[in-house]
Amino acid sequence: MLISFNWLTELIDTGLGAEETAHALTMAGLEVEGIERAGDDFVLEVNVTPNRPDCLSVLGIAREMRAITGKPLKVPEHAIKDESHSTFMVEIKDKELCARYACRVVRGVSVGESPEWLTNRLELCGIRSVNNIVDITNYVLLEFGHPLHAFDLDLLEGGVVRVARAGAGQSITTLDGVERKLPEEALLIWDGKRPVAVAGVMGGLATEVTASTQNILIESAWFKPQSVRRTSKALGLKSESSYRFERGTDVVGLELALDRAAFLTSKIAGGEVEYRVESYPVKFSPKPVTVQYEKINRLLGIDLPPGVVTELLKRLELELQHVSEETLVVVPPSSRLDLERDADIVEEVARLYGYGNIPTSIPASAIASGGRPPERLTADVKEAMRKEGLSEAINYSFMNEKHLDLLDLAQADPRRKAVRIQNPLRAEEALLRTTLVPSLIDNFLHNFFRGSREVGLFELARVFTDAGGALPSEARKLGAVLYKERKPALWKETAPDFYLLKGALESLFERLNIKDFEMRKPAGEPFMHPGKSAGVFIGGARAGFIGELSPQVMERLDAKTKNALNVLELDMEALSSAAEMPFVFSPIPKYPAVERDLAIIVDRETASAEIARLLKGFPSEFIEEVSVFDSFTGGNIPEGKKSLGFSIRYRSRERTLTDEEVEALHESIVRHIAEKAGGEIRA
Repeated sequence: MLISFNWLTELIDTGLGAEETAHALTMAGLEVEGIERAGDDFVLEVNVTPNRPDCLSVLGIAREMRAITGKPLKVPEHAIKDESHSTFMVEIKDKELCARYACRVVRGVSVGESPEWLTNRLELCGIRSVNNIVDITNYVLLEFGHPLHAFDLDLLEGGVVRVARAGAGQSITTLDGVERKLPEEALLIWDGKRPVAVAGVMGGLATEVTASTQNILIESAWFKPQSVRRTSKALGLKSESSYRFERGTDVVGLELALDRAAFLTSKIAGGEVEYRVESYPVKFSPKPVTVQYEKINRLLGIDLPPGVVTELLKRLELELQHVSEETLVVVPPSSRLDLERDADIVEEVARLYGYGNIPTSIPASAIASGGRPPERLTADVKEAMRKEGLSEAINYSFMNEKHLDLLDLAQADPRRKAVRIQNPLRAEEALLRTTLVPSLIDNFLHNFFRGSREVGLFELARVFTDAGGALPSEARKLGAVLYKERKPALWKETAPDFYLLKGALESLFERLNIKDFEMRKPAGEPFMHPGKSAGVFIGGARAGFIGELSPQVMERLDAKTKNALNVLELDMEALSSAAEMPFVFSPIPKYPAVERDLAIIVDRETASAEIARLLKGFPSEFIEEVSVFDSFTGGNIPEGKKSLGFSIRYRSRERTLTDEEVEALHESIVRHIAEKAGGEIRA
């Protein structure tokens, strides 16, 4: 919005220059994006936020400067003398979309060019001159912030203005000369027979003020912002009026804008002003806001006495009611509908007191005794799973007894101790879940039988076990299921699904900063593939399992697929206990790393994690990272054996390692591993 600085100083004399005024407004929350000199004046470009439509005028900015500086405000002259009786009538047919409609008739006007001072101010603010009547309505729009419209009174039929919706099949030719079909819900201004304006958007061509106009009707109304916004968008029409109506105008202050326009009309274009005629069916009722002095100081981090707080708020024309020494009730004026709650009042105090006057302080933060808070752990686990391409599943906490048979669970298995529900939603699901696996298998089948050939899901939920007491024991579990069918592609993905799910699990451990974990074959679960599954151990204790479902279980599912279904289940308590909050960050290494590979032939049952642990445990500060890159059987590898390939990264934090140092260290590690693992180093 463009504002003339000279115009502003006519309403309030703060003693500040244009630059100082711009700085004061910006520090109070109204950013001045630019200042341009225009002859003897300055034009300020003010960025008004959507919640402050009261500042979309020179008077609104002047009120802000009064609140900032405490200087007196001069409201432009608007009182009308020698008013005459009016016979015009106003009818509001839609009270929901129009809370108030006021108008004044001015008879005997002389339409012509506007005086130079008027056209200059309009041009400084980006509005071209049309004629003195239209220019006056635009001038008051900029001055008071309330849109007005002038009709040629003699072209209005029936001596009445009605405010009603368009209904079906209506159209109007607007001031831009375009005939527009109107939405049924569009609010229109009608005379006794026809629509003459689109409420809040644009007037109609049929009642335009021209050089031959002698009598005018000036409109000042309040239209519901949502209605104006919908109509403006539907018609593709934007105007200075719709811009303000969409953000909300002052239902009480509209009469001042109307009187100001009528006053200027009589001064500039002559004519006799008649009494204001209006319909005001929905009276404005202010909504008081209660605020505690203690909360103001607590949120701002300062200690303002109640007297200082009330003095600041009085500058905003707020009515203050003192309930007690601790409580204040603030009644906002009709122009400040953005003040809805106590936080809004706190913000007003802050900006008027001055953000720069509020001391900088470090906020207090409670430090947990250790571990991750439950909500943080849950968020981290979900985020880690989603990043690995798994979608979250949410299931009911029920299961069928047949699910336990499907998994070949022994009668002595604790998961057989399920709680039976007295009033189940379905007879087939009368037990509370003791494991997440059956539900995730059902989720897989639901997707598989509907044509999905890539299913990756995870679930975080509680399981329940009958502990013999009044209430069952509960435990939070993380479950996951992964199924992928290989399809023809530009590149071939050779990693089995087990390793994809294992990679997701390792990414989870990395996110939670869990280092002491391993996977040991077999899983020890009756429903898992004995050679393609593993138990998950954290800190040496079993925390869950991962791997393929057994061929017997897959056959019972009747999915008719040769591909494996991989599942995972972990105890969340184990994750929570092992998750470490602190992360140690170190600078980017200055010196280069050196990598060497090692291949060793060991028994097929030897876990790669065991060899990796031996490598990492070698007493050398230069070992930075150990990773597995190969597992091979067959070929020239003896029966019952396998070849494991490891990559070792060496680096010094203090200097560049020489080739001789790395070779000597690597040979020592090779001998150490061959001895400890009982394996044979491959050439």
